[in-house]
Amino acid sequence: MLEFLFETVWLIPFYGLLGSLLTLPWSIGLVNKTGPRPAAYINLLMTVIALIHGTLVLNMSWQRPAEQLVFHWLTVADLDLSLSMELSPVSLSALEVISVISLLAEIFALGYMEKDWSLGRFFGLLGFFEGALGALALSDSLFLSYALLEMLTLSTYLLVGFWYAQPLVVTAARDAFLTKRVGDIVLLMGLVALSSYGQGLTFSQLETWAASSPLPPLAAALLGLSLIAGPTGKCAQFPLNLWLDEAMEGPNPAGIMRNSVVVSAGAYVLIKLQPVFTLSPVSSTVLIVIGSITAIGSSLMALAQIDIKRTLSHSTSAYLGLVFIAVGLGDVDIAFLLLFSHAFAKALLFMSAGSIITTTSNQNITELGGLWSRMPATSIAFIVGSAGLVGLAPGGIFWTLQRWFNGDWQVSFSLLLLLSVFNTLSVLNLTRVYRLVFLGEAQSKTRRAPEVAWQMAVPMVSLTVLTMLIPIIPIKWSLWLSQVSPLQENNQFLLEWGFPLIVLSGGLGMLLGTTLTLRKSWSRPTQIYLRFFQDLFAYDFYMELIYAKTIVALVAGISRLTSWLDRYVVDGAVNLVSLVTILSGNTLKYNVSGQAQAYILTIVIGVGLLIWSISNGQWSVMTNYLSSLF
Repeated sequence: MLEFLFETVWLIPFYGLLGSLLTLPWSIGLVNKTGPRPAAYINLLMTVIALIHGTLVLNMSWQRPAEQLVFHWLTVADLDLSLSMELSPVSLSALEVISVISLLAEIFALGYMEKDWSLGRFFGLLGFFEGALGALALSDSLFLSYALLEMLTLSTYLLVGFWYAQPLVVTAARDAFLTKRVGDIVLLMGLVALSSYGQGLTFSQLETWAASSPLPPLAAALLGLSLIAGPTGKCAQFPLNLWLDEAMEGPNPAGIMRNSVVVSAGAYVLIKLQPVFTLSPVSSTVLIVIGSITAIGSSLMALAQIDIKRTLSHSTSAYLGLVFIAVGLGDVDIAFLLLFSHAFAKALLFMSAGSIITTTSNQNITELGGLWSRMPATSIAFIVGSAGLVGLAPGGIFWTLQRWFNGDWQVSFSLLLLLSVFNTLSVLNLTRVYRLVFLGEAQSKTRRAPEVAWQMAVPMVSLTVLTMLIPIIPIKWSLWLSQVSPLQENNQFLLEWGFPLIVLSGGLGMLLGTTLTLRKSWSRPTQIYLRFFQDLFAYDFYMELIYAKTIVALVAGISRLTSWLDRYVVDGAVNLVSLVTILSGNTLKYNVSGQAQAYILTIVIGVGLLIWSISNGQWSVMTNYLSSLF
């Protein structure tokens, strides 16, 4: 039985897709008498089945080597298009993380979306989300992974625009879709180029191919940059990072998955493409630069936000920037651990935020306060989620950073400085949010705020426990993570003091967060320089304005030019031909008299002109011939 489950593990993504299809009668309004809840229960059942199936298979995978399942999709002549899936502890663990977070997010959505008239449609979209994510976790095929990333782009558009009656929601969904499409198009170019260098290439073959198929420096650099573009858009990295902030207009349960596992999907593909980036130092450098700018820049943006979901979304971009840095440095295991630890902690933080929004009908942190005693479970969830994201014991990131500086990986002073600054800003931001929301005096919207209902409390408390147990996972993962020998060239100071300094940076951030004066919504700093930086960070370094004045203006100008050419040049030429045809037709109609002698005269004149032209041409040829003779 267990062997059968292992061989049919490829069915797990179809559970979510099947649940999405079964909800169609409720989603499109064919069934109304039962209400939309049966659609939610069907999706929950499918997710539970997927979780049980995946758990049994994961337990078997620890004692087995990695295996490939190959499905021959199209075989014509020498062309063999195959869809390959990899069954390994890494892929099956990723699938398990997706199933667990999806199940908890769906249960949470039962309470959060209880009064929404389109609950069935929402759960159908979540099932589609889950199916695409599960298949991506198992995929070992380049083009299958690209198709699944496109499915995620579509589902992001539909979920962000779920409340489509609101203009701001429609704009956010459009921007998220178009921003991702920019990266996807460039990624497709890279995948086509990569497949042309190695036909039938899969992720598991990349390391061997990269070692045996050297490319010219320019080709290797362009190939690496094109493959980076897709994950940059999916992970909301600079300069394609604004869409995740706007995507917070969608429902919070969708935000739970989007900020924990969906954005991680792009980073997951980036990690699997890492052997290609070793072919050119340009690719590795660009990864480090993008990750560094996003990690620090998004952390600063988060400090100036007053919307609780937006400040957490900027934190998501910042943490995925660390994954880009780890991949650029070649520290693949660290990148995996960062993704794993971040997924649970960020999902818990968004559940806590969703509980606050449900209870207070408000997400402006400057209008909240005093919720600690009124919502203890939500407060504890926020604390545990925050501890899981920063270098403070016993959070998962704490042990990941400790592994990064244990001597097995090449580290530098610049990496230590960046991680210290990043950790300080992250702790400062989370401390600021906690003080404004949970501490202080109760405001008008928080005086009567009760704890959330059990549909939201149970998954939130369960995820709190799971997040606290995350540090145990890297210990078991060490059984199959890359076995590397300690590097002798590492600086001894970095090995002894690097990790303690990162921990101290977290303490510094907490100290600053507890001592700085927090301003309410009606309070603005009077100092010009403070107000300048506040606006600079709050408006995302004015990146949206820069895009509007450069790229958007350029595209709009080209569109106006092409519209003018189409209207006055192309259409003008067509209209001229039609006008000539009409005028000539109107002129010739007067020759239609119905008299035979007029028609005969016309024919005689025409034949005469034809004969004259032919004879004139022959006479010219004869004259030229005679002149050549004499």
